[in-house]
Amino acid sequence: MENSTISKEEQITRDLLPQKFGKRGMIWTASLIVIALIGLFAYYRQLRYGLVVTGMRDYVSWGIYISNFVFFVAISLVGSLITAVFRLTDVHWSTPLTRIAEIIAVSAIVFAALIIIVDMGRPERFMNLLIYGRIQSPIMWDVIVITTYFIISIFLLYLPLLPDLKILIGRKGEGTQKFQKFYRFLGSFWKGLAIQEKINNKSVTILCITIIPVAFSIHTVTSWLFATTYRPGWDSTNFGAYFISGAFLVGAGGVAVAMYVFRKVYKLEKYITEIHFDKMGKIVVMLALLYLYFNVNEYLVPAFKMKKPEESHLQELFTGEFAIMFWFAILVGMLLPILILLFKGGRKPLPMFLVGVMVVVGAWFKRYLIVTPTLLHPFLPMYNVPESYHHYFPSWEEWAIAMGSLAGCLLVITFFVRVFPIIPIHETIIEQHETAESL
Repeated sequence: MENSTISKEEQITRDLLPQKFGKRGMIWTASLIVIALIGLFAYYRQLRYGLVVTGMRDYVSWGIYISNFVFFVAISLVGSLITAVFRLTDVHWSTPLTRIAEIIAVSAIVFAALIIIVDMGRPERFMNLLIYGRIQSPIMWDVIVITTYFIISIFLLYLPLLPDLKILIGRKGEGTQKFQKFYRFLGSFWKGLAIQEKINNKSVTILCITIIPVAFSIHTVTSWLFATTYRPGWDSTNFGAYFISGAFLVGAGGVAVAMYVFRKVYKLEKYITEIHFDKMGKIVVMLALLYLYFNVNEYLVPAFKMKKPEESHLQELFTGEFAIMFWFAILVGMLLPILILLFKGGRKPLPMFLVGVMVVVGAWFKRYLIVTPTLLHPFLPMYNVPESYHHYFPSWEEWAIAMGSLAGCLLVITFFVRVFPIIPIHETIIEQHETAESL
């Protein structure tokens, strides 16, 4: 019995150890590096020549950069959903997904912070926010909650990783050999003692409790950056809940995509099963329905009152310049996922992957629609301005920087998977023991 248990533990460990990149992995990584380098070159041009290289002008002063910021902030909420909420509610089936969710959260919040600096014409002046920042400013609130959320997410990623570092240290496999010094630097103090495990589990629980209000704060404060203005489309008391519900949806969609990719590439069918896709599908359809409700609420009330500034804004979304993008975001990001996931066949791995892609793509366009149309319909209408001020389309530098930031986020996840197990080894072994004992 003991030999059988040991061999089973060893099999789980071998299955979940980091693996060397194959040919496809090298091509994927090289492609992301090239995209990121193009983005860096575009940012160099922006630093050298100024924001004039972008399509932003006096009215559309945020554009695609802030759309990316809101998107990254939204998808980062998945860390608190999968890790914190599921851990606190003792949902054991989520174990293979917790680390996936946390690395998505950490990488997304890093690039959310970076894209804000990119949006600044004089990035060196960011230091003024730290030196002369005023707590009365909603931007200062955003800096505080983003920093706090990042620190807690790092700890939620690191602390559950400690037992796995003990397993990785001393392994002779090809996938872990070259990282031994790094593993020892991160976790050589972890001996697996009962007192260490007790402190670690208690710390993780405290972090899970803490990160939930912080996660809600980061999305609420981000929404307040918009809602504290009188601009049509932003002047809404619904924005906090609207942002949070949308963030939960895109985060769950991102995890669904990552589940399928890691399952396929690393042959993890035994650990990320169809049951996981089925359960995540039910969560996604619930979140899509919730977000659809807030969308109806967000547009129905202004459409009913139809104040003149709101009328112009809504007409642009529903039937005007942004209509195709708007209905694409609603249809592809919410309605189709709901219709597909209501059926059990739609919650299989491949349909779930496609739905996840639809949700993520729809969510990005939705963030673009939150930012740009409103800026083009200010509270005080445009008069006697150049024709170019009435329209906005990102320059190639903006597209390159935006794509480079997305590639950078994926690179962080890719390098993490190369160095660390994407599914917790120690927790999986413990769950296997508990399952065997219950039988």
